Amino acid sequence: MAETASATHVRHGSSIGQPLTRRDGVLKVTGQARYAADNHPPGMLHAALAVSSIARGRVTALDIAAARAHPGVVEVMTPANRPPLALDPDAKTGPFVFRMEVLQDDRVRYAGQPIAVVIAETLEAATEGAALLAPRYAAEPVEAGLDAADVFVPEMVGPGAPAREGYGDVEAGLAAAARRVEAVYETPAQYHNAMEPHAVVAAWEGDRLTLDTPSQGLAWAQDRIAGLFGLPPENIHIRSPFLGGGFGSKGVISGPQVLGILAARLVGRPVKLVLRREQMYGPVGHRAPTRQRLRIGAGEDGGLTALDHQVRTATSRFDDFIEPAGSVSHTLYAAPAIAIGYDAVRLDTGTPLFMRAPGEASGSIALESAIDEMALACGMDPLEFRLRNYAEVEPISGKPFSSKALRDCYAQGAARFGWAGRPLQPRQMRDENGLLVGWGMGTATFPALMFHGQARAVLRRDGTGLAELGAQDMGQGAWTALAQLAADSMGLELDQLEFRAGDSRLPDAGIAGGSAHTATAGAALHNAGAEVIARLAELAMADRRSPLFGAGNAGVVARGGSLLRRDDESRGESYGEILARAGLEEIEGRGSGAMDPAVQEHYATHAHGAVFAEVKVDPELGQIRATRLVGAFAAGRIVNPRLVRSQYYGGMIWGVSFALHEQAVMDKRTGRVMNANLGEYHVPVNADVPSLEAILVDEVDPHVNPLGIKGVGEIGITGTAGAVANAVWHATGVRVRRFPIALEELALAGAE
Repeated sequence: MAETASATHVRHGSSIGQPLTRRDGVLKVTGQARYAADNHPPGMLHAALAVSSIARGRVTALDIAAARAHPGVVEVMTPANRPPLALDPDAKTGPFVFRMEVLQDDRVRYAGQPIAVVIAETLEAATEGAALLAPRYAAEPVEAGLDAADVFVPEMVGPGAPAREGYGDVEAGLAAAARRVEAVYETPAQYHNAMEPHAVVAAWEGDRLTLDTPSQGLAWAQDRIAGLFGLPPENIHIRSPFLGGGFGSKGVISGPQVLGILAARLVGRPVKLVLRREQMYGPVGHRAPTRQRLRIGAGEDGGLTALDHQVRTATSRFDDFIEPAGSVSHTLYAAPAIAIGYDAVRLDTGTPLFMRAPGEASGSIALESAIDEMALACGMDPLEFRLRNYAEVEPISGKPFSSKALRDCYAQGAARFGWAGRPLQPRQMRDENGLLVGWGMGTATFPALMFHGQARAVLRRDGTGLAELGAQDMGQGAWTALAQLAADSMGLELDQLEFRAGDSRLPDAGIAGGSAHTATAGAALHNAGAEVIARLAELAMADRRSPLFGAGNAGVVARGGSLLRRDDESRGESYGEILARAGLEEIEGRGSGAMDPAVQEHYATHAHGAVFAEVKVDPELGQIRATRLVGAFAAGRIVNPRLVRSQYYGGMIWGVSFALHEQAVMDKRTGRVMNANLGEYHVPVNADVPSLEAILVDEVDPHVNPLGIKGVGEIGITGTAGAVANAVWHATGVRVRRFPIALEELALAGAE
């Protein structure tokens, strides 16, 4: 594993940049980490969903008597007896509020929609009771594909970007081009399949509600539930210390979680509701399918003359989320004219949602494939072509990048991979077993975002510290990286710090998503630590008995649990001594973190990378294996290289999945997902995971935020998927533009 020492930015006396193991690792491997469904309050009942087997229509009958007659069944919740809500669940009250299905009527909007909830003494009784409901329907015709007739042009895409962007004259640029590529690429619907499904354990005490439920944004969940139930947010206590993966699907509260809360209110006892694996394919979001048309022009010298990226995607019939697949073309390659646009169709599915690298994942596999096709048309090596069209400023805005070490990523990744030995033409390499060998590359990028978060820091007389924030750990190591940042800001060793997170009663740390969590929550912790140190320093410098008295002009430095004069570090005293003399047991500081509007105004903020892939293809069977991946990534200051590398590996594996494995197969006649399980919804297993290598490229960003941190959770997908697709072409000479690349696609394309 290659890594430059400077990439970690290690500071003496700090844990920042150190490859520390996870603080929660022992809890997880010993089964002591408590996830939502591990909680069992006294008197708890179990709930099971009955879900629709049609995609559109009405429920005309349920055999409620049969379900209630089952021994162990306590109640059946339907639209007829569901407790009332204070807010219409179909009301749009904000940009990140989505309509949900919580038994408000007998309408069916998609297959797998909850249509009743059975509550019982045991999970088995609840499950059997749900089966006894034997629903009957009045079915209606469904729309289930991108060729649906209900096409519209959205006003906004993703979290609020315009649906039409660009500059220059694309048509003139294409007309003047010496070389042109025009191609259509299709990506399928994909579904979140976190190891931990959505779950809720809900307990009411009068008008107070306690929830154990996985959430990527505790304050968002708290506010949404408060609105639905007409409660003050402070009456809702959410505990979510650990998530078994989220990938965007746990960013907003979902209908099944609300149904669990309603069930607990109906029966007056705590209720646990956990989605079955197949129930994840509908009510909790997914990545929408796309059809992307790219038109690219280039001059005789290989310089781009125009880039046109038009996207068709899908949303549900009853709500809007438009996959922003064209956003990747905003930023990667310099061209005098760029146009990006969208249209969409309304389908009888659950509403799409944010899914790891939303927009960039699906858009980059199309763009990177098209860029390779244009490089071939120009007779240029793919890396040479990318360097020829390197964007020195962000193309869509003209803003300078806050930092951009992409050239270094290209150079280090290519050198480590051995790219210089790649033949230009396909089908030129075979291994010792006669398998076709192909090498491909892709550029990785993801915006460096920040949301808004808050934190609390405490120093105690005994020399220890406490950091608190309502942060989430989805398995990415946030409990470790954020604790490192907190300890650093408070001048403590990591083992001197108590770290509390995962509870809505703690300061709102914002959303764990968009690769922004470490920057947001970390900045809040940094500022909280700075404030508590400043308050402690004021105490000492105003006290004539302190060796720090009068040190205001020189200032002090916090290190190892002590304050030291900056101009004479032999003069100082411990935190405990300062607090004891002041008669205080502890002192606290609070801080917040958010993107500086001036940075947003003046700079384009992105992380970058380059991924190089090797695949081997059986020339007779068409079987594809990804055998080697090298990724080089520049993402600002690295808090913990061990955790960062783990995130890069996860993204790269997902990129392999995107290119070769993952898709939801929809029956267009019924609107049902036909592979709603992990047996047939293919994701990589160990045998599919190639040799992985992640290079941490040194990058110092003085602008993006005070800590210089960029996110790493999503960028690995964006380069890898295209690199694998391009490697398959290089091995076979067959350009497949429908993903994932399947045996039959290779055979069909080869026959054309």
